[in-house]
Amino acid sequence: MSNPLNDKFWETVPPAWFQARAQIRGAAAEQFNLSVEQFQVLRRIRRGFDSVSALAEEGRTSRPAVSKTVDGLVNRGLVSRLTDILDRRHIRLSLTEEGARVMNGIFRQANDWLETRFARLTAAEREQLVDALSLLQKSLNDEDG
Repeated sequence: MSNPLNDKFWETVPPAWFQARAQIRGAAAEQFNLSVEQFQVLRRIRRGFDSVSALAEEGRTSRPAVSKTVDGLVNRGLVSRLTDILDRRHIRLSLTEEGARVMNGIFRQANDWLETRFARLTAAEREQLVDALSLLQKSLNDEDG
């Protein structure tokens, strides 16, 4: 038997995510000439993953593949490598100013795209959507099992 809530979830969330992801990836590729892999590495560094090992684990890919991607981003001036003074074996990765500018530009475009979509709703509908998304977040929270 069909559950209307489940049906609405599957009709809405995956397509919305795919559209948003396509917008972000499109901006990364078209405006900043980044491959999906390069964008993912930049995004993860922005989120705090600061080593090739951590990036490979998070992205479920090989260290050599991540290292090659990082090399390209370093050469483009988007990522810097810094030797950890407490552990010289650890090379910390961070976004350069240019890398941060690129990522801010990509996400600004994605937010502009969302604003355009949400502008179709009334203020009351936008408030309802915020409340509904909060409920969705609460219902999917893993802490409660």
